[in-house]
Amino acid sequence: MVTIKEVTNQRDLRRFVDFPNQLYRDVPQFVPPLLSDDLSDWNRKKNPAFEYCDAKCWLALRDGQIVGRIGAILSRKANEKWNTSRMRFTQVDFIDDPEVSEALFSTVENYARTRGCTQVQGPLGFTDMDREGMLVEGFDRRNMFITYYNHPYYNDHLTRLGYEKDVDWIEYMITVPEENSPQIEKVRRVAKYVTRHGQYRVVQLKSRREYGPYIEKIFNLVNEAYAHLYGTVDLSDAQIRRYAKKFIPMISPDYVCFVEDQQDELVAFGISAPSLADAFKKSRGRLFPFGWIGVLKAMWKNDAADLFLIAVRPDLQGRGVNAVILNHIYDLYRKNGIRRIETGPQLETNSKILSQWEMFDKEQHKRRRCYVKTLESQKTEAEEAQAVPV
Repeated sequence: MVTIKEVTNQRDLRRFVDFPNQLYRDVPQFVPPLLSDDLSDWNRKKNPAFEYCDAKCWLALRDGQIVGRIGAILSRKANEKWNTSRMRFTQVDFIDDPEVSEALFSTVENYARTRGCTQVQGPLGFTDMDREGMLVEGFDRRNMFITYYNHPYYNDHLTRLGYEKDVDWIEYMITVPEENSPQIEKVRRVAKYVTRHGQYRVVQLKSRREYGPYIEKIFNLVNEAYAHLYGTVDLSDAQIRRYAKKFIPMISPDYVCFVEDQQDELVAFGISAPSLADAFKKSRGRLFPFGWIGVLKAMWKNDAADLFLIAVRPDLQGRGVNAVILNHIYDLYRKNGIRRIETGPQLETNSKILSQWEMFDKEQHKRRRCYVKTLESQKTEAEEAQAVPV
């Protein structure tokens, strides 16, 4: 028998965030997130998203052992922006047992009904900066620490429970071209053409201490450039500070590109980092006591990089500014011995972003999905009695 227990204390929350490490213990493709980040996500004092979100999470137990977990997020801000009435499910994992998955999703669906929601969608996080999308292709590939990994059977369970595709994200593995290759020559020509009159310039940063003036600019540009993308909401000042604190320690100036105009306004940027998958895998998502050593080693010696974000001001999209980013980052990759680049999830409908990879030697190696289910209203006992034929 499966019992569902709401997480209401720190001990159970630690069990909640650590469950994937138990479930995927023998799965080499699984890379855990930073567990301290997952813990802070559910802390109302540390996560500013609770200003406009309500959230709960639960454990599924059988004979005292955890067999599944799931979270639910009601984002009033997202529902208002997109004119929806949806509850998000998040951080879901379970053993291959229909009784477990049904108990977990029934819990979220019942919670959604009590909050007046008509649909459940996910997996999504509190914001678009959190992990999102359930893996449907690429189970034999290692995930990034910023993405979910899940077993193939998850998708069968969701289909059986009535969930359907809402949207997909795709991910690429890109081979860094050789110098003087046709791809790089084309990128360099476009970048040179765009910057020929000095209207745009690449900002050269030498250390993380110089990031300060750019943090607000970066996330303001994210809000502007990503505003039309699926499920996004604007990040508040408090959220900007939180995400900056989370990601900046992992980002070296050797892996970023900032493009400004003549008024010193940020018009585009690209942010990447050496792959931390091996380091996070070995430390099981923990920086302490010794996990930070592996992270530092990965930052200094690596032949793979993760591309987190590229953003171009909307009025400049399709005008070659992204070539300035690619040209600069390519030089940085060559300098640091990077041979492979893995992109983060990109909406399959985001043609402007996807088109920039057309000229490169790439493999579309993963696909992840956001599901949605329209809820039937629960009948009262009186309504059910009336429905029984006499």
